[in-house]
Parts: sequence; structure tokens; C-alpha cells
Amino acid sequence: MSEYTLENIAQVVEILREKSPLTHCITNVVTVKDCANAVLAVGASPIMANAPEEAEEIVGISNSLVINIGTLTKEQIETMKKSAKFAIENNKPFILDPVGVGISNIRNQTPIDIITNSKPSIIRGNLSEIKAIAMMYDILDECTMVKGVDVAQCDIINKDTLISNCNLIKNISEKLNTTIAVSGPIDIISDGHDVYTIENGDAMMSRITGSGCMLGCVLGAYLAVTNPLEAAITGTLVMGIAGELAAKTARDNNKGTGSFGIYLIDELSKLNKSTILSQSKLNKM
Repeated sequence: MSEYTLENIAQVVEILREKSPLTHCITNVVTVKDCANAVLAVGASPIMANAPEEAEEIVGISNSLVINIGTLTKEQIETMKKSAKFAIENNKPFILDPVGVGISNIRNQTPIDIITNSKPSIIRGNLSEIKAIAMMYDILDECTMVKGVDVAQCDIINKDTLISNCNLIKNISEKLNTTIAVSGPIDIISDGHDVYTIENGDAMMSRITGSGCMLGCVLGAYLAVTNPLEAAITGTLVMGIAGELAAKTARDNNKGTGSFGIYLIDELSKLNKSTILSQSKLNKM
């Protein structure tokens, strides 16, 4: 059984800034710039490449891979599958962000093909997306209809549903043999053995496009320097703290969501050990 303390998390944050690993993000066209800036802000080096002809070369020089299915095209799907396969064959960790899985056939089949043929180190999503994946593997009998790329209202994690959802995520993680990172008002992370919750973050994060995509890429950056569970905890905690601080700055200055997005990148770039130790709301269940 693993036990990750805030001292461990702070150390990983510092290691990432020291090593600046190359993080390959195959992400969606809506958020690609935001994702690149988030990866840079936490100290890693982003590269974004979509051509299938260079998939293996780019993965080969990268330290980790992020696959986000937000705006799929036929060419990008080919790149994703080739990249995931090459990553596994060459011991490169990768994260899968199945954005909007459950709302169309192509969004269902693509992550299933990737998970089946090239097991990701981390699967990150909201609860509706993770439940949709679980249903496709017959881990759940039913799942909630997702609302576009947003979580269904009944799948929003709160104090009343926390224990049952922690058990659910632990079970899915164990059955899929991967780390699961679920984002929401309370984040849940499990590797099938241990379960952690994080209560950092702010509702304003859901009011800008790409906070989840940025989170996936930040997790991918930390995945380059540590194991999947610690990477998922660290990235989620870092993003949540930065979101809280950015929202406070926006409100204190009577600013809206546009300014919040800029403040979020600022806070990611400024995050340090003392902030992590003083602001973290991390619990082991």
C-alpha cells in the first residue's frame, strides 16, 4: 500500500521543474494553446504533433504521452493509435483523456481500441466519462447519459456520494488495471489499491474551456517523472490549488472568466512547496 504525503508531492513538483521533460500532447484544437501553456507553466516542455507519419518519431523522443479525444479526425485517430502502441512497446507512460465518451460511436470506439491494445498508465475524466468506459467493459450495468463533454448532473461528486464513488472508482481501476483520475467538485484518484481525494479547486474552473484538457496534460507532464498514482495526485492537486488561487484573484479584482484563465496559468507557474503545504486538501480514504 502506498502513502503519499505533501512532502512527496512538493518534491515531485520540484523535480519536474528541474528535469523539464518533453511531454507529447495529442489534444484537441479547441484547447491546444492552453494545454501547451499549462505544461510550460508547471515546468515541462510540450510538443504537439498530429501527423501519423511522425507519430513514432515524436513518441520516441518524448518522456510521456497525452491522448485527448476532444476533436477527433480520421487522421488524428490513426496518430493516437500508432502513438499509444509505440509508447507501450518502448516503455513510455501515457495518459488517456476520453473527452465526451458515451455521446457518439467514434468517441466510444477510439478509447476502447486504445485501452484494449495499449493500456494507458492513467485514464482521466469526469465521473460520467469514467462510468461510460466502465460500462463498455461490462464493469457497470448502466451509466448516465453524458451532457456533451460535461459531467451529468447526477454524477457530480459531493459529500453524500463520496464513499460510494470512491468504491466505484477503486473497482474500475482494479478491473482495468490502470490508475483512474476523476475530476469534479471532489476529485477521486485510485490505482485499484489506494484511493485519494482532493477538495481543492473552484467552480470558476468549469466556466472556461479547457480546464479538464489542461489537467490531463499537466498529469502527463508529471507522469514523465514519477509513477502513475503519484503523477495523478500531484497534477490534480497542483491544478486544483492553482484554480482556487486564480479564482480568488479574479474575484478580488472584480474580474471575470477571461482574466481567470490568465490567472490560472500564472498560478501554475508560481506554485511552490510552501503553497502546496499550506493550501492542499488531500486525503487518503
